[in-house]
Amino acid sequence: MRGFMRCFKALHIWLLVNAAALVLFVVFRGHRAVMSAVSSRFSMPLERALGRVWSFVPVSVAELCYILAGLGLIVYLIMSIVRVCRAEYRAEELYRRFMILVNAVLSLCAAFCLLWGVNYYADDFCDMSGLYPQDISREELAAVTRYFAEQTSLCAGNVERSANGVYAVSRRSSLALAPSLYSALYDEFPFLNVGADPVPKTFFFSRVVSAMGFTGLYFPFTGESNLNDDFPAATFPATIAHELAHRRGIASEQQCNFLAVLASVRSDDAAYRYSGWLLGYIHLSNALYAADRDAWREIRLSLSPLVEADLLAANDYWAQYEGPVSEASEKAYDSMLRSYGEELGMQSYGAVVDLLVLYYREAAAYAQ
Repeated sequence: MRGFMRCFKALHIWLLVNAAALVLFVVFRGHRAVMSAVSSRFSMPLERALGRVWSFVPVSVAELCYILAGLGLIVYLIMSIVRVCRAEYRAEELYRRFMILVNAVLSLCAAFCLLWGVNYYADDFCDMSGLYPQDISREELAAVTRYFAEQTSLCAGNVERSANGVYAVSRRSSLALAPSLYSALYDEFPFLNVGADPVPKTFFFSRVVSAMGFTGLYFPFTGESNLNDDFPAATFPATIAHELAHRRGIASEQQCNFLAVLASVRSDDAAYRYSGWLLGYIHLSNALYAADRDAWREIRLSLSPLVEADLLAANDYWAQYEGPVSEASEKAYDSMLRSYGEELGMQSYGAVVDLLVLYYREAAAYAQ
């Protein structure tokens, strides 16, 4: 037994270090001050520095990491099978190979907890802004949804469109405006000011990302904001704003969606403004559909035909990817959100409605 322990001493030490790191995370995640300090003083400054470094690489390093990790895993498994089959002591070699794989996965988990997991337990946008979701009435929801429908329709004709009336603004032009997008919010929310943002990158295999049901991804290991550039582009600018919100250490999907709407509609760029109003309308309309079908129908019928064209284009696009792959990906992401305290899971995307209604209800009332 002692010989066995000595033989695999390095692997066991590695395992203990991983276990200690994960236990420390579990112990301290209930202490908001500690998590906030780690996030603000170490994790996010490091990620933003990494993001600036990797911004000089024209392709998504995050995507390369995923590809290399997948290929590496396949190669490692094949090599392990070969080594085990050729080994004189197969049980020991199998144990060695298994422990290397387990430790590698645990190390990645520990690094993810340090770089991103802490943000789920640190002060978030609501804590820093004092704007918290509250109970809203069905009438308030309908009023704000109507307001967003009106603003979306007003902006719909100000953007470039294809021959069939669908949004056709260049994605490249929207990406180029990303570095200064959040500057419009700094006076009201100065804690969002982290300097100019690097231009987000697009995935080369965006169709694969669509099949998984994602429009964007923030990758903490490289500090990169990554975008799917295959889905209909009407909400592409607002998706950029969403991923840049994550770069500010905000983990909550609902809060990032709220900020995406807010930053986009305050932009000087017509494409961003339209995209922001449209994204907000989509979230509000989905909530109103469940709460008051008649009010939803009335507002939906009031939309500009141009907005309808964009909504139909998006529905047609995503319908082709409905199936086991997208469902499995959504369930996996839902489980990840729940593991970090996002009790609503994927439904947290819908909870943005509370913040939008609270923030815009006065403007909606004034507009009536």
